[in-house]
Amino acid sequence: MSETGLIEPKIAEFSLKATLTGDFQSIAQRFSTLQMFSVKLNPDNSLVLLSVESRDMQKNPFLFFIITLKPDSISVQYSIALDTSEKMRKLYVVKNLLGVLSLITDLYYADPAGLYQYVDSTIDDVLGSLSQNYSALFNNYDSLFNEYRELKRLNIELTSSNKNLTVQAAQAVAENRELKERLKSLETYSDESLMVMIEDWIDAHNNTIDIIEFSKAYKIPAPRIEQMLNKMVTTGYIELKG
Repeated sequence: MSETGLIEPKIAEFSLKATLTGDFQSIAQRFSTLQMFSVKLNPDNSLVLLSVESRDMQKNPFLFFIITLKPDSISVQYSIALDTSEKMRKLYVVKNLLGVLSLITDLYYADPAGLYQYVDSTIDDVLGSLSQNYSALFNNYDSLFNEYRELKRLNIELTSSNKNLTVQAAQAVAENRELKERLKSLETYSDESLMVMIEDWIDAHNNTIDIIEFSKAYKIPAPRIEQMLNKMVTTGYIELKG
């Protein structure tokens, strides 16, 4: 912690052997168009690439890495937040270093053996810090991915089924509305019209009436027919025999 009370990050660094095959002026021009870096040519024949990822409340660089290219070596200095993994942070910085070197292979390159060994050890450090080995992690991922695919398939099936049910429900609503309209239209026979229809039926069927048959024939609810027959009997319009 600094005197101002702000928490300062840790600082780490490493260096590698390298060879300058071009000139730093050309390298500086190549990186000057990239917004990621601030570029500085030093009088001691070196080139500094600064990348600031975040700043503190005082606007000072907090997360950053500095790559210094010299004629025979590369030095890298970088910050590490206290609540992050030092090994993952180093891997991130190494990844960016490789990106930088890939852009200037015709002008500058790191010693292959030293670079490969450092990258290899960095990756080993990260893998060794994992709570589960790679095989276990992959198996867990594969299992979760298979479950995800199954859930996705079921979701597609349920969505399709839901669409079918929606169509069927809409058809059922339409049919129900149609039936209600038909029933309403059939129930709109006036009492006088229905009495004439019943009388005609009785005359045509040897002075008898089968309520169920009459209901089916004219699509009139049986209770209303019974009600009308009772009215016709009580008013003397027809007589019961037997």
